[in-house]
Amino acid sequence: MSEHRFHLPQLTAVSSSPAVPETTGLLVSGGRPPEPHWLQEAANGRRLIAVDHGLDACQRAGLRPACLIGDGDSATPAAWQQAQDTGIPIYAFPPEKDDTDTQLALTIAHEQGMPAALLTGVFGGRFDHACSTIFSCAAAPLRCVLADECEALFYLKDGEDITITCHACPTAISLLPLTPLAEGVTITGVHWPLQDATLPQLLPRAVSNVLEPPQDTFHVSLQKGILGVYLVWGKG
Repeated sequence: MSEHRFHLPQLTAVSSSPAVPETTGLLVSGGRPPEPHWLQEAANGRRLIAVDHGLDACQRAGLRPACLIGDGDSATPAAWQQAQDTGIPIYAFPPEKDDTDTQLALTIAHEQGMPAALLTGVFGGRFDHACSTIFSCAAAPLRCVLADECEALFYLKDGEDITITCHACPTAISLLPLTPLAEGVTITGVHWPLQDATLPQLLPRAVSNVLEPPQDTFHVSLQKGILGVYLVWGKG
């Protein structure tokens, strides 16, 4: 069975399942902008797509996106004009639409053949946008990981598992059920382990766990449902 590995500056994730996508593009959205150096590292070797205001984060990091997607209501006019002037392909949409810019970007990335996506600029902004993105990525036609230098979220689906080695110790590790029930949840390597537990979506209690010293690695597996594996460094 093949092993998938996924690297971020603050962690390495390993799995035999698509929960750890080997080949990812990078979508930069319009929430809290990632730190420029982190974004430069995350962009290395990945096809970069700017999603509206995420264009400003790309420009601050000195990165040129392969394309720009959005309705132009949050990117600065100067950044949008520069993208036009330098010939970056733009998928422009009207502000009055059903899908969010991030949902449109996920669809376009999938249509372009992107097998998986690392999304950044998705935390720290409006809660409704973050909630929409979290659930949209859970149901997206391509596998997703959400991350910046402060937070990261992986998705486990039926029968999948993940092993995460932390290069920097997280403040907290939380398990977030993204279906009515997440069944057969096991987590080891943490202070409060679980074995074959059922986690209800409407009563999320498996939050604020921590690594069990001196370990820097923990393992999570899931039998049925969709589960978010969330890590935060500092206050997020």
